Amino acid sequence: MENQSVGTRHDDKVWLKTYEALGLNYDIQLPPDNTSLIDIFETSFAKFGDKTAFVCMGSSISFQELDLYSRQMAAYLQSLGLKKGDKVAVMMPNILQLPVAIIGVLRAGLTLVNVNPLYTKHELEHQLKDSDSKALILVENFAKTYQDIGKKMVDHVVITNMGDLMGSLKGFVVNTVVRHVKKLVPKYNIAGSVSFKQALHEVGASKYKRPSHIGLNDIAVLQYTGGTTGVAKGAMLTHKNLVANLIQCDTFLGSAFDEFDHKGEQPVILTALPLYHIFSFTVCGMFGIYRGCVGLLVPNPRDLKSLLKDYKKYPPAFFPAVNTLFNALANNDEFKAMDHSKLKMSMGGGMAVLKPTAEKWRQITGNIIVQGYGLSETSPVATANPANQASFGGTIGIPMPDTDVAILDDEGNEVPLGERGEICVRGPQVMKGYWNREEATREVMTEDGYFRTGDIGIMDDSGFVSIVDRKKDMILVSGFNVYPNEVEDVMAAHPKILECGVIGVEDEKSGEVPKIFVVRKDDSLTAEDVLAYAKQNLTGYKRPRYVEFIDELPKSNVGKILRKDLRALEENKTKAAS
Repeated sequence: MENQSVGTRHDDKVWLKTYEALGLNYDIQLPPDNTSLIDIFETSFAKFGDKTAFVCMGSSISFQELDLYSRQMAAYLQSLGLKKGDKVAVMMPNILQLPVAIIGVLRAGLTLVNVNPLYTKHELEHQLKDSDSKALILVENFAKTYQDIGKKMVDHVVITNMGDLMGSLKGFVVNTVVRHVKKLVPKYNIAGSVSFKQALHEVGASKYKRPSHIGLNDIAVLQYTGGTTGVAKGAMLTHKNLVANLIQCDTFLGSAFDEFDHKGEQPVILTALPLYHIFSFTVCGMFGIYRGCVGLLVPNPRDLKSLLKDYKKYPPAFFPAVNTLFNALANNDEFKAMDHSKLKMSMGGGMAVLKPTAEKWRQITGNIIVQGYGLSETSPVATANPANQASFGGTIGIPMPDTDVAILDDEGNEVPLGERGEICVRGPQVMKGYWNREEATREVMTEDGYFRTGDIGIMDDSGFVSIVDRKKDMILVSGFNVYPNEVEDVMAAHPKILECGVIGVEDEKSGEVPKIFVVRKDDSLTAEDVLAYAKQNLTGYKRPRYVEFIDELPKSNVGKILRKDLRALEENKTKAAS
């Protein structure tokens, strides 16, 4: 474990003068401890009523309907005997049923476990087991993944079809196309499972009992992340963490929405990033409900044709995305010709926004991309650039309201402004810790409550922070964290692999992609074999894109694989090639 001494801290918060110059409030007021996200939802349902809450594939549900459906789902979950502290995993792409399931779980007083629907059986099994989830709500397209685990992992399974909330006729058409035309639903048979519609109607909203024992300090979400190591673990995000981040985002970025309020219009949030990802979960899903926006759900952001169709039909006011999506659209002729007059704010997160991309985006849309920074452990927004910035500066901005950022050395001492150190965050949005992993929690938290991000940065005299390096071995693929340990663990199980090491290599499209160095146990092993095994056992973004066979992996004197040496090897090859 690293030295976690408190060290010294600057008393002055240099970013406060930037807040003053921008006319923003640094201090936020949190609601009383006996409130929760449930109060946020109920306030929005009452305030926005019959206004549209979410749209997907041309179908929509209102805040009123979201209120009803989520109460029905909550009542059903309560009828199963699930109690406070029990976990419910939700595994689906951006479809109308997803916000219903998410809010239903939270309104029932339970803990939500966000699950990537593209997970392999190996990844799903780990998350269900580690979280001790009691129930799983998933879309039928991925039911076979759960079935293929080969054993009962949860007590209750609820399965939805893509078209369940699209009305009888359209729902039937969508389900027919998904199942029989596109053949996106592998056959499955999960004993004892119930349908989503059955769950909504079996008990009824009138039987819902609003939990009186849920407050700000209770855990709302287990958000799985590799943290600073490769073992996926659940960041415990409390109701306070998430409510605080909503208030912080609104205080800092909400002005972009105010003109819509004045006109009596509903702003649209283009939700192309999956809601199981913490950036989208908070900044699109929860914030959209909080502000009464229309959440435009995009099930597959790689389907640019459908995304462009939605963009044209429902012009967005707010577009949070990663650099790869901004870049794809900025190079698309159809997008360039569209009307972008409604677009008031574009926010980049998950990965660095590249300057050429930001410049193209500004020329096309008139928007300067607001770059933010955060992690699953910070709910996620820790820093951001102001909404009214005059140009794209390439920094990750200043600390969010009520948030302290310290740049620390390895001994826990704060470094002078302008010098490199680890970016550390303290604030009401910082997680409670990692679920069932006290030692891992101690490793990333300082004694005085700062979360050590593992990213190396510098802070200037106005409080703006820039990332200059990464302390940990994490690979950032299109905004998704990939941890070499996890990929190595999976790939090392191949019978013809003796050992392997994984690093990130630069990629024009995704920023980085994994490359695997393999020591063969059997000389007949080919690169194609390795890639095929990865496809079978790892989610798309985690799969190695490149394979290199090597006689021996560089190791420390205690046998630890030295990824820095593998990176140096790769850099030398790149230099030699150029």
